[in-house]
Amino acid sequence: MFVGRDAELKKLNEMYASGKFEFAIIYGRRRVGKTTLIKEFLKGKKGIYFIAREAGGMVNLKAFSNDVYSVTAKELVGNASFSDWDGAFDYISQNSMDGRLVLAIDEYPFLAGGYRPISSILQAHIDAQFTESRLFLILCGSSMSFMENQVLGYKSPLYGRRTAQFKIAPFSFFESLPFLEAFPKEGRAILYGVVGGVPEYLNKISASKSVRENIIDLFLTSSGLLFEEPGNLMKQELREPSTYNGIIGAIAGGASRLSQIATKCGIESNKCAKYLSALISLGIVKKELPIAGPPSQKSIYLLGDMMFRFWYRFVFPNLSGIVSGIGGAIFDFDISEELSAYMGVAFEEICKQYLMGLAREGALPFPPGSIGRWWGNNPHERRQEEIDLMAFRKDSAMFCECKWTNALVDIDVLNALTRKSELFHYKNVWFWLFAKTGFTDRLIAEAGRRGNVKLVSFEEMAP
Repeated sequence: MFVGRDAELKKLNEMYASGKFEFAIIYGRRRVGKTTLIKEFLKGKKGIYFIAREAGGMVNLKAFSNDVYSVTAKELVGNASFSDWDGAFDYISQNSMDGRLVLAIDEYPFLAGGYRPISSILQAHIDAQFTESRLFLILCGSSMSFMENQVLGYKSPLYGRRTAQFKIAPFSFFESLPFLEAFPKEGRAILYGVVGGVPEYLNKISASKSVRENIIDLFLTSSGLLFEEPGNLMKQELREPSTYNGIIGAIAGGASRLSQIATKCGIESNKCAKYLSALISLGIVKKELPIAGPPSQKSIYLLGDMMFRFWYRFVFPNLSGIVSGIGGAIFDFDISEELSAYMGVAFEEICKQYLMGLAREGALPFPPGSIGRWWGNNPHERRQEEIDLMAFRKDSAMFCECKWTNALVDIDVLNALTRKSELFHYKNVWFWLFAKTGFTDRLIAEAGRRGNVKLVSFEEMAP
């Protein structure tokens, strides 16, 4: 089942329709759906799809030859092979002079790792031949650092030659819904908060099982798909997985400042910052500053990947018990009690996505440049304050509170948010309150009286 990626697919088809040489770079973390996107795009087109092996140049060249001939000269499959990559690309060029041809090389970092001159060879053929052809070249890779530095980077031989680039991100909650239709609305949010928007993980959720059963099957059994997934991903992407494991564990345990993380891990701050940059490039960690306030405000580090958040919060502390076969008991006596608190951050992200969707439709009071969290000092009461979500433009601002609780949200939440908004000096102010369950009658009445308060229940948000 192909789900989502409408904008990316539309852009690729527009490029294909140009009829001229195009060069697209597609990259993103593993399991995010890059290959599925490419294969969907190739349907009905004359296209060569080659997935590189983690092997030397000659091994890949032989496999590449077979994939090329399977499209252009089937009688040569298994009977002939290009002698070198220059000859292979000469052949591709000749076959794309008079008609449209797509060449998609997946896992390009494996090819370049096994044969370093390949990028320079490609550059020479792009400059000398491909630009005069009707070739549509696609390079795809899961190694984020390699694709950003060795393909897109200034020092890369391929720099400046691509005509489009696509950084494929996990699905939002709303894009993930086709995978979750079998579950009640609250269950959809919980499953998204647990596995995130990675299509590979969403696709493994069983519609015939409950939320509890799915979490146990995926995470809390030693044979579960996601039981060892964070470790496997880090081994594939990073050279020192144990160090990165410690850093992620420190963040999951509550350390958010660089100095706190470095101290917990016993490493120097400058080295820790480099490790964090690598984790940020993979989308595992995110670095945040308050959306409004002085630039000198210190940044914090949070886990930006839902699956990693859940794994380090609940799986990592219980590895021995899971291996012993008591995953069900761990869920019932540990996870189920903490799931509502865990979902607070996930619900904030869902609310943020909801607001961005309204912004794209022009349905907010003003077009926000960005939407994000705010935290800072309250000089009047001498304490730290936090606002779940905030957006502003010129003299207008929105202040938002997100509550994932079974209790109805009452007027005290609005009053507290109003008080926090007075730390700022905007002329036009709106308050949006989001609630899992709903709102009390007196809050509904107060919102109606004020006129600048919007109450949004999760029932209303989720179609």
